[in-house]
Amino acid sequence: MRNTSKDRTDPSQLFDDTSAAPGVEPAGFPGQGVGAMGYPGQTLLSDPMSNLAMAYGSSLASQGKDLVDKNLDRFLPISKLKYYFAVDTVYVGKKLGLLVFPYMHQNWEVSYQQDTPVAPRFDINAPDLYIPAMGFITYILVSGLALGTQNRFTPEILGMQASSALVWLIMEVLAILLSLYLVTVNTDLTTIDLVAFSGYKYVGMIVGVVAGLLFGRMGYYLTLLWCCISIFIFMIRTLRLKLLSEAAAQGVLVHGARNQLRMYLTMSIAAAQPIFMYWLTYHLVG
Repeated sequence: MRNTSKDRTDPSQLFDDTSAAPGVEPAGFPGQGVGAMGYPGQTLLSDPMSNLAMAYGSSLASQGKDLVDKNLDRFLPISKLKYYFAVDTVYVGKKLGLLVFPYMHQNWEVSYQQDTPVAPRFDINAPDLYIPAMGFITYILVSGLALGTQNRFTPEILGMQASSALVWLIMEVLAILLSLYLVTVNTDLTTIDLVAFSGYKYVGMIVGVVAGLLFGRMGYYLTLLWCCISIFIFMIRTLRLKLLSEAAAQGVLVHGARNQLRMYLTMSIAAAQPIFMYWLTYHLVG
């Protein structure tokens, strides 16, 4: 029996391990099952730390999101964009007709419900972003078509056309904001309203370019002239309710230096629309 016990002992081990119970393998040696599973207290210590880290990370993400939304909403009220896209087919049709033929329209005031302007689909006078956005995209597509008929189409030229139109739009809106600040006009016009009003000119630009493709340069000039006059009348009658005093909006003679500055500013904004319309389309008609 002694010989058998000595044979089972590791020759490299000087003393027998008597800490383990008989028939149970000692823990802590490489390759054994208990050591691979780890200590039970390790799981108890790791779970609170991971939960705390996840909670801290979620708190930081929430605070960062709130901070970005707050600062972004100061310059561009993203939360209000839904209002400017609340349109339907009837509104789009009537608004397009108003942009091309505004001479017979009488009531230009925006309707309100409990001190809040109603959605554009309920009021044709309300500004929207659907027509300017679709007008910009359609203008780029029509520009590509016009360049293709003249064998001048390349992706680079089309990209420059889109970039140029977008840059001019941004510069126009910034110039209007600066002018309103210098004239100290107290108005409820927002930056999105100015983008909407400035983007309505794309409708006339599209009509002019299409007329040029169908009827040549003479058709382009006549159609663009009509659309330029229409957008000028549209901007004058719309912005005077926003920029001029209440008496001027009702047709009373304007008095005072400040009201005259507002009138000049309104006419300048309206007069800039035909200039941009011609500048961005004249090279598209051969």
